[in-house]
Amino acid sequence: MTNSKTPPAPTSTTLNEADDFLPPETFDELDAILDELRTRYDETPQWEFCEGFMAALICGRRAVPAAEYIPVLLGLGEDGAVAAADASTSEEDAEGSFASDEQRERFTALWQARWAEVSAALDAECKSLEDEDCYHPEVMDVRASVAELPADEQVNFKADELPAFAQVWALGFMFAVESWPEDWAAPRDKDAAKWLDGALQAVVAMTEDDTGKPEVSPLLEEGLPSTSIARLNAFGEAIWAVYDLRELWLTLGPRVDTVRKEVTPGRNDVCFCGSGKKYKKCHGAT
Repeated sequence: MTNSKTPPAPTSTTLNEADDFLPPETFDELDAILDELRTRYDETPQWEFCEGFMAALICGRRAVPAAEYIPVLLGLGEDGAVAAADASTSEEDAEGSFASDEQRERFTALWQARWAEVSAALDAECKSLEDEDCYHPEVMDVRASVAELPADEQVNFKADELPAFAQVWALGFMFAVESWPEDWAAPRDKDAAKWLDGALQAVVAMTEDDTGKPEVSPLLEEGLPSTSIARLNAFGEAIWAVYDLRELWLTLGPRVDTVRKEVTPGRNDVCFCGSGKKYKKCHGAT
């Protein structure tokens, strides 16, 4: 079922595989689609959250199908239909939907283009975070943006309520991890388990607030200081942790469930059904 509202008109974004990087317009369009989805489901995440969620899926142990993870990420109802709040459904339980098939297809195309870009970056051999091929998450510096506003507008924002640099990205990453705990369960090998724990802790550290003194602008060379040096270093460690997780799960391969074979009674044993007969003359004879 579609909504009568008109979805955001596609921009001239070109998803050309020959391009080195997706143009900024790609993320502007993704933001516009998410904003529109938010008119029906106010818990629709920002793109930075989606970016972290995507990174976790890409470097995870199992290839989670889109039909499984998209509803988890976007809170879509069955078949993308709107679950309107009524006497039996609270607003908190209402689910979202795409406005049209065209909007769904456009979001999917943009998502897949970014997925391919992130996958290529995480598979590249990078010696430095400054390498062009390195994974560079699409994150925002909200605190710097607010600092650039006129003083009379800054009063509308509380500093302690603004997300720290890359905090939303890390929250999206860990949301994916927590949504599929079995896929992220510690492996039996102690060294691998330690490797996993260390990498996840590096990402978890980024979900916390930056309480240090603002010293640098992480996105603009001449921007106002908004982030502590410790935070910026932790961000670098988190990016390397994503690479570690990608390598770890590729090395270990998909998780294999233990097959437990049901014990079968011997032919001359007493049958399990309680009949008192030998198994061969009871259930074993069928």
